[in-house]
Amino acid sequence: MAQPDSKKIFFENLSGAGKAIAVLTSGGDAQGMNAAVRAVVRMGLYVGAKVYFIHEGYQGMVDGGDNIKEASWESVSSMLQVGGTVIGSARCKEFRTHEGRLKAANNLVQYGITNLCVIGGDGSLTGANLFREEWSGLLAELVEQGLIETDAIQKYSALHIVGMVGSIDNDFCGTDMTIGTDSALHRIIEVVDAIMTTAQSHQRTFVLEVMGRHYHYQLYWVLIPEMPPEDGWEDKMCQKLSANRAGMKRLNIIIVAEGAIDRNNMPITTDYIKNLVVKCLGFDTRVTILGHVQRGGTPSAFDRILASRMGVEAVLALLETTANTPACVVSLCGNQSVRLPLMECVQMTQEVQKAMDEKRFEEAVKLRGRSFENNLKTYKLLAHRKPESELPTSNFNVAVLNVGAPAAGMNAAVRSAVRVGISEGHKMFAVSDGFEGFYKGQIKEIKWADVGGWTGQGGSLLGTKRTLPAKHVDKIAEQMRKHNINALLIVGGFEALLSLLELLTARGKYDEFCVPMVMVPATVSNNVPGSDLSIGADTALNAITTTCDRIKQSASGTKRRVFIIETMGGYCGYLASVGGLAAGADAAYIYEEPFDIRDLQANVEHLTEKMKTSIQRGLVLRNENCNENYTTDFIYQLYSEEGKGVFDSRKNVLGHMQQGGAPSPFDRNFGTKISAKAMQWVTKKLVETFRQGKVNVDSCCLLGMRRRALVFQPVVQLKDETDFVHRIPKEQWWLKLRPLMKILAKYKTSYDVSDSGQLEHVVRNRPKESDASVAM
Repeated sequence: MAQPDSKKIFFENLSGAGKAIAVLTSGGDAQGMNAAVRAVVRMGLYVGAKVYFIHEGYQGMVDGGDNIKEASWESVSSMLQVGGTVIGSARCKEFRTHEGRLKAANNLVQYGITNLCVIGGDGSLTGANLFREEWSGLLAELVEQGLIETDAIQKYSALHIVGMVGSIDNDFCGTDMTIGTDSALHRIIEVVDAIMTTAQSHQRTFVLEVMGRHYHYQLYWVLIPEMPPEDGWEDKMCQKLSANRAGMKRLNIIIVAEGAIDRNNMPITTDYIKNLVVKCLGFDTRVTILGHVQRGGTPSAFDRILASRMGVEAVLALLETTANTPACVVSLCGNQSVRLPLMECVQMTQEVQKAMDEKRFEEAVKLRGRSFENNLKTYKLLAHRKPESELPTSNFNVAVLNVGAPAAGMNAAVRSAVRVGISEGHKMFAVSDGFEGFYKGQIKEIKWADVGGWTGQGGSLLGTKRTLPAKHVDKIAEQMRKHNINALLIVGGFEALLSLLELLTARGKYDEFCVPMVMVPATVSNNVPGSDLSIGADTALNAITTTCDRIKQSASGTKRRVFIIETMGGYCGYLASVGGLAAGADAAYIYEEPFDIRDLQANVEHLTEKMKTSIQRGLVLRNENCNENYTTDFIYQLYSEEGKGVFDSRKNVLGHMQQGGAPSPFDRNFGTKISAKAMQWVTKKLVETFRQGKVNVDSCCLLGMRRRALVFQPVVQLKDETDFVHRIPKEQWWLKLRPLMKILAKYKTSYDVSDSGQLEHVVRNRPKESDASVAM
């Protein structure tokens, strides 16, 4: 396969020889913890360190004995897709005492462990930091008691701690997303999507209680601890429910976080709300408490990828640490991993609770971070329409359309654009069937209520086509003039980018196109230049991951077998590569990384060796256009022939199932927030152009996720970044993840650490101007 760039810095310089790393999970369990444990173990072994499991969290560390076991490569096989934590988690009162920590220190010294990777919540991480601070004193006590030799104080002089936050609540300051949150949201939306059908059928009101602070849904009414409702909220809620029913709206769902409170810090329970609705309105009202269902089940693709990235990053942080390095927590900011001082994050998290206890709720929201704050603002903007008298009057008409192939989350993006546009005083128009419908005049005004319930629906309710505008630019200009369209918002994939470039060219001939135009990327292929992520790609990854899990499970108990899976993506290898990381693939063949028959043969031999030990199943992904000669059939036949006597092979082409289905929580949220931001940009540009009477090149932009920030980029600037022949960006960030997949599959490879997280401070880890919080 393609050789890495020699100019980059590689982690071979960071040897783990002679180091002992222990990994434990503590506190409540969360989906994805096993993926993190797997990554720590395999990365640790890869760099030459000894790696140990500590079973049952801090309790196992205190008890010692069989609770501390050396880990092998095979001991973490087949755990990527398993929920919970296979090494166990337990709350330990004894570790909170000095005597308990003394026992734990003694047990670690017996194994030479001075590097701890702790996966848990803020309580678990605080305990780890206290343990680290007391370490030298604990060793001195152990020497005095004759439990360890005197030279152990120098030999094991410092305890190094790196944390990863595993919590479905996403309540830890310093990270946009904690391990387990996305999977919990998957459980919630599965329940809510199911309840929506019966709620509509019977005109029932449902009150749902969820753990933590999940409010992703943009549903009818949401009650969370950080945003207690204003006094008199009961009357307002009942009035809204009554108005909904009078307006023939059949869907009323209220979500209550288990810790919801009012402005006087009094709890708001599901039973209180049910009794209130029944007493005041007489509506048929049912309560559903999700409880520990949210913790269960298989981890989502997002959590597997996040946990794998964070696990590898944690090992790198341990390799680089010194005696003066503070304990750090590995976090996610936008699409980039960062390292933050553990206690800064813990102190900020505690400040949030203190602000809430003191009824400083607005401050608590700000302390929770930009991601939380922007989610909250977007929800409030979209959930409840202001009265007509309170809406501004802009006299601008804005058209919204989908272009390209369908992608889950498109409807959430359209809903968001329509409602933000109406909130800002615009008249919104929906264009059916992309530019084909545009030139045919399939344009009509779309109102607030018209997009109700769109968030959870897959595909494109507006209709979408790949048709480009150039051939019909005169008719499109005519329709722009006829409907007095003052701005365009396009939700789509690579064709949407091409369309904007064509409309930009047409400005010289048609004044109708001298209006603000913005594109929001939406394609399962994730091949749009200017954005790390596209709406729809996460849903496709979940489809791939779920299918791969089932396919691998089909071989359970049978003879050794290798599966060859073909994914979509055109020439872009994103789905194959990142899907391979999430599914635990042994190889992923893509166009961006050329390969030949020698590479194929090496992969077969690698799998053969693994199969001869304890590995029962192999998984190989192939991007549909990775090579015109090495087809899926060819690779299947090669593996079948070369694996004779060791394993047999099967193949599967996933096809359009990757484009279908309800959008994932990430795609609903990403589509909602990025489209809301795009619509606010449109408003700003409309005001500017109205005053100045002219439109410049900056008014034709793509809004994309770039590392930590959502950035508006003129489409003309993206031309140099684009391979138009193969319809992919010339540089793609996710290629840096490919070595992770290879390392976790036991290949020898080079891993570029030049982009790994650097220690930062909590207060400085968010951009000031742009919203980096796409990850929920």
